[in-house]
Amino acid sequence: MTSTPVHIARLLKWGRVLARHGALRGIENDRNAPAQVKRLCRIARFGARQPAQPDYAGAFQEIGPAAIKLGQALATRPDLVGEGPAHNLLTLQDSLPPVPFEAIRAQIESTFGRPLETIFASIEEAPVGAASIAQVHRAVTPDGRTVAVKVLRPGIREQFARDVETYEWAAAHLEALGTEAARLRPRAVIANLKRWTQREFDLRREAASASELADAMKGIEDYRVPDIDWDRTNGSVLTVEWIDGIKMSNLPALRAAGHDMPALARRLVLTFLTQAISCGFFHADMHQGNLFVQGNVGGTGPDHTTIVAIDFGIMGRINRQARLWLAEILYGLTTGNYRRVAEIHFEAQYVPSYHTVEEFATALRAVGEPMRGKPVSELSVGQMLDGLFAITRDFDMAVQPHLLLLQKTMVMVEGLATALDPDINMWDVAAPFVKDWIRDELGPEAVIVDRVREDVDTLLRLPSLVRRIEERFPPKGGAPEQAPLPEVELIWARRKRESNGWGGYAAAAILGGAAAWALTYWTLLH
Repeated sequence: MTSTPVHIARLLKWGRVLARHGALRGIENDRNAPAQVKRLCRIARFGARQPAQPDYAGAFQEIGPAAIKLGQALATRPDLVGEGPAHNLLTLQDSLPPVPFEAIRAQIESTFGRPLETIFASIEEAPVGAASIAQVHRAVTPDGRTVAVKVLRPGIREQFARDVETYEWAAAHLEALGTEAARLRPRAVIANLKRWTQREFDLRREAASASELADAMKGIEDYRVPDIDWDRTNGSVLTVEWIDGIKMSNLPALRAAGHDMPALARRLVLTFLTQAISCGFFHADMHQGNLFVQGNVGGTGPDHTTIVAIDFGIMGRINRQARLWLAEILYGLTTGNYRRVAEIHFEAQYVPSYHTVEEFATALRAVGEPMRGKPVSELSVGQMLDGLFAITRDFDMAVQPHLLLLQKTMVMVEGLATALDPDINMWDVAAPFVKDWIRDELGPEAVIVDRVREDVDTLLRLPSLVRRIEERFPPKGGAPEQAPLPEVELIWARRKRESNGWGGYAAAAILGGAAAWALTYWTLLH
């Protein structure tokens, strides 16, 4: 276990990096930041030259891989870091200088236990991408297929574990300060970060997630997941179909290819809603670099555009009840039914019961009404966030860790959709989809189907229940029941009783003699 001085030394080292990028100024100026944290920030930045504009993304990039993942998580928490830092962290690029190819070769050969040439016919030494956890190389299989080979950085698991241990230490001390720091639950943030990233360290899990999402989205047109090469995939190496397409971040190329940008933006939003609300299993790393656009536009045959997703290391799950609540919340906000939105928050126990539904509904109306019916380009995101976070503080709402991935992905999707179509109205796109899903899941037909399914399941369990009861209380056999037998005192039980009796007599004699001696001695003295 790492000692306290080591944790403090690491935090001061990272604090100096943050200070050089001006990233501590926001904490010092935040009225909700604990005084102890502000003092540590002043110590860390002592003597450092700070730029006029803080660069939070640059600071986290310089600190290292674990900090990059932490920065991406904090980008979804403006309530914790502030709107400005959160917006800046959205630009954080998950990239680092590549690992030398010889280390990558050794990693592949050691995990497969055979020479690289027997696995791939050829592999390009220069990576096509180098992220904080892994890097990707283009290769060709012996049967001639072009594939993308993702390989974990050597030693990344150990480095990440060291850094996260200090994050946990710092979060525990911050939460122990109480008040606002406790409500924001920084320990839960770090726990989720640790859980998400540890999943990324097992590339077999990523391959399984890709396969599961492909099955879930099989009936959805214009969305595709690359095929997995299971024979060339293990815990440290993932091999998938190579994707030729235009990255969604390359807006000029998309326009030059003739793609309908507003239609692409709508398709992106609906694809996300299908995954999150209909499937309850969604791609939680939908940034621009992980989405490609393929299609034939303006050529021979009908126009056809397909969104292809890659990198499934981070996936989110939402159970059915949470999806029902989420859908009703979204639909209530789009239709102005703030009373129902407030009721759902109380049903889900997101708001403590000592507050009232009516007051919470009024607070939601104050934030929601200015947004309704306006395109994203006309909304003040800052004012909206300020209003929402004021509500969470005023109504003592604790952070919900299970929704952090969903919030992060929603922020990403909105940013991508707005880049494709600045005039998109997210509410107008989402409302018909959510309405149809709610009707299917909460309508009279759905209620009847759920009840029938539940009752049938109960009936099917009855035979098993009867068998378990018979095992616990078996039937009597064919022989007649034995008549009651007389009780017989066992010899060892009698000896024990007699020894206890003689022991009692001896103890009484000793005590009596002691009492008589004491009385005689007292009489002689007086």
